Parts: sequence; structure tokens; C-alpha cells
Amino acid sequence: MTHQQERKNIQPYGEALEVINLGTEEDKKEIKIWASLEASVKKRVIELLKEYVDVFAWSYRDKPGLDTDIVVHRLPLKPECLPVKQKLRRTRPDMALKIKEEMHKQIDVGFLVTSKYPQRLANIIPVLKKDGKVRMCVDYRDLNKVGPKDDFPLPHINVLVDSTAKSKIFSFMDGFSGYNQIKIAPEDREKTSFITP
Repeated sequence: MTHQQERKNIQPYGEALEVINLGTEEDKKEIKIWASLEASVKKRVIELLKEYVDVFAWSYRDKPGLDTDIVVHRLPLKPECLPVKQKLRRTRPDMALKIKEEMHKQIDVGFLVTSKYPQRLANIIPVLKKDGKVRMCVDYRDLNKVGPKDDFPLPHINVLVDSTAKSKIFSFMDGFSGYNQIKIAPEDREKTSFITP
């Protein structure tokens, strides 16, 4: 199979999705389900999700994170590499407001703390999502260059798609900012410093 044929075969699924609220009007907990799903299957899936609605994180406050005695992210770096401070990139005023709002949410729940005089600085790369919210990505390319390479890469997309063969239902469960669950080791936190407007 050529690369062009492969790209043609693996396309995003274009069927309509139906938004289901598992919460109340005041406290919405919305999920999306394939609109054409067989009625009896859809009913069972919704009932199952309602039964376990408390298992899912619906906001940053719902995520206590994993105990740091169990696991932390460590960032080993090559000692001979000098730290890099990226200059602040310009941001559109409307995007700067959305970044500020997202930053305050994450500071309020303790995911982020402010840092004075860090040795390394990366920029925020705001990505506008379909719902109008902003996903804050960080340009850690300079940090990645000075770290050891991972010997255990993620599986190839073809392997993941093939492993779903013969399944009746396939779920794309979004791990709501799952990377916030495991904290950075205290001695490595400053390596992840970034700058915002």
C-alpha cells in the first residue's frame, strides 16, 4: 500500500455526532455519541455512562492527580547543553485574553505556579479548538533537543487501527488533559518554565 493510498483509507469519520448531557442544565457534563448508532446500543451506552458519570473528570477541579510518592515526570538533560530562553512571541489581543483565562484556571487548581528568573523559557502556542476554547501547547522543542531520546516510541497508527478490527463499538474517550495527572518532579519543574503575554 502506498503512502497516498494509506492517507485515503484512514480519514476522520464524517458521520454526525449527537451531544448528550449526562449532568444537569446548571452543571453540564456533555459527551458526543455517533448519531447513527443503533438505538438499543446507544441507550445502553448512555445508561452505562450515567451510572459511572463520577468516574470522569469534567473540569480541572475533578482531577486530584496521582500521588507523587507513586510517580513523577523526570526530565534528565545532557549536562553539556546550555539552557535556552525563547523570546516572547506576539499574540493577538483576543487570543491573549483566552490564554489568560486558561492560565488562571490552571493556577487556581495548582497545576501551574509562577516562576522568577528561570534558566529556560518556552513559548505558548495557542491552538483554537472547535468549541472556541483555547488549548495551550508549549513549544518545548529546545528542551526536547537536550534530553535523551525515547527507546519506546508510541505504536504506529496502523497497529492501533488494526487492533480495533471486529469490534462492534469503538470509543474515542478523550483523556481530559490527562498529562496533568502526573506531576513534574520538584527538581525538574523549572525546566518546564514558559512565558505568556
